[in-house]
Amino acid sequence: MSKHTTTHSRQKGLYRVKNWSEYEKALVQRGSITFWMSEDFEKTWLHAGEKQRGSQFDYSDTAIQVMLTVKEVFHLTNRGVEGFMRSIFQLMKINLPVPDHSTLSKRGKELKVKLPKKASQSLNIVVDSTGLKIYGEGEWKVRMHGVSKRRTWLKLHVGANPEDGEIQAVLLTKNSVSDDQAVEGLLDQIEQTILDCAADGAYDKRKVYDSLNAHSPDVNILIPPRKNARIWKHGNTKTERLKRDENLRSIRKDGRKEWKKNSGYHVRSLAETTMFRLKTIFGRELSARLLETQTTQALVRCAALNKMTHLDMPQSYKLA
Repeated sequence: MSKHTTTHSRQKGLYRVKNWSEYEKALVQRGSITFWMSEDFEKTWLHAGEKQRGSQFDYSDTAIQVMLTVKEVFHLTNRGVEGFMRSIFQLMKINLPVPDHSTLSKRGKELKVKLPKKASQSLNIVVDSTGLKIYGEGEWKVRMHGVSKRRTWLKLHVGANPEDGEIQAVLLTKNSVSDDQAVEGLLDQIEQTILDCAADGAYDKRKVYDSLNAHSPDVNILIPPRKNARIWKHGNTKTERLKRDENLRSIRKDGRKEWKKNSGYHVRSLAETTMFRLKTIFGRELSARLLETQTTQALVRCAALNKMTHLDMPQSYKLA
């Protein structure tokens, strides 16, 4: 006679969005093709910087980023966005040239993309990574014949503010770079003091704690030590106890589930929400072929997502 075990799944709480009217307008506005041009638009479209060796730039970095942003938002090719913007300029009676697809490809390699951020003196951060596919064979061929040298994927590392979903730091690396190795590069992009930092167990490494403490000495680190983790510094030492060890002691005493609840660790799931929004809006693949242009493509997507976030985000509350 077989034995049957009964598992009880945790019932998910019900939430309601209290600013649905405003958020719905923001969702509609994301699909609008209305273009608002600043008064100095014509002055900033063409390149006005210092002369360089060889051929000179015809367009400013702003013009290139605008073109690439429109390309990613509306899922166009370089040639497609060239024709799209020519039509927009014609309809708006703007007498300016439009970068061609070759210019977009060349300038995309070295374009410096700056994330639009709201000013803040201190903030909380959730860190996570996800994979983005790049060119290569399909899934069936990989399963049948193995991975070829032309099929691979890259890792997108993101640090986001859980309060408003705004992306604060982005890093695109090869898939061989581990999550903990990318933390220092993410922190270098954040100028504000970090109050809380949440990440999953893959970030339970000394270099992560060292980098966070060096950036913000009073940061509250919410990283669950792994199940086989050991204390790094025993309590009988005279030096100050490590924040990571205190988390581990709390888990051993009350259990991992209770620690996550009491510490507020579940805010980390909002990093997964950011990744989901990125992939839903812009796709799970990068179309560029070179790492430099792939990096630009990823950064442009994150910058565009921040602009969408600034329109409005849902504010939900749990029902009793």
